[in-house]
Amino acid sequence: MDSVDTRLMHRCFELARAAVARKELPFGSVISRDGKEISAHGNGVREACDITRHAELCAIVAAQAKLGRPSLDGCTIYTNVEPCAFCAYAIRESRIARVVYALASPVMGGASRWDVLQDHGLGGLLPEVFAPAPEVVAGFLADEADEMLRQCAPMMWATSRARGLFVCDDAGRHSRPAARREGLFAGVKDGVMHQLRQHLFDRFSRGAV
Repeated sequence: MDSVDTRLMHRCFELARAAVARKELPFGSVISRDGKEISAHGNGVREACDITRHAELCAIVAAQAKLGRPSLDGCTIYTNVEPCAFCAYAIRESRIARVVYALASPVMGGASRWDVLQDHGLGGLLPEVFAPAPEVVAGFLADEADEMLRQCAPMMWATSRARGLFVCDDAGRHSRPAARREGLFAGVKDGVMHQLRQHLFDRFSRGAV
């Protein structure tokens, strides 16, 4: 599967770059079956003004529409960054069999922070809804993903590096880096944080503030 995985992960990189060109965050996701692409999407949150439009969710919805059913059993989902807990739950409920991601997300990840992807209780207690836990391939082409992020979204790359948001391995698995950083903005007034969110955090995918 290495050649197929490489091709489809590179496709995720393309989608992430295209997302940045649309002033979205640099995330891309592909769903395939038997090595053939079924759906592919970049992040769509800003364009749709909809926080649910993560790349993985967009790809899942498109694949379900194309196949005409909610179950994506036998499919693989690829993404340049580890799916968040929200996306990971959707992956489980759509019964995707395999998950391949590049950069780990120890702060928000649905595997390294909250292990939704490998929670065997979901499939064991609710087999009518959830399939067994999917195979997870973590850190695939992580160095390439990191370099892609550095090139197309330098502000986001620098921020994520400084805070440990996205990493090239899962050394931070089950750690709680967010808790260690609780004091990062201690004492900053709410109005200042609002301005930072509006003018920095919501725009850093462009590479400039």
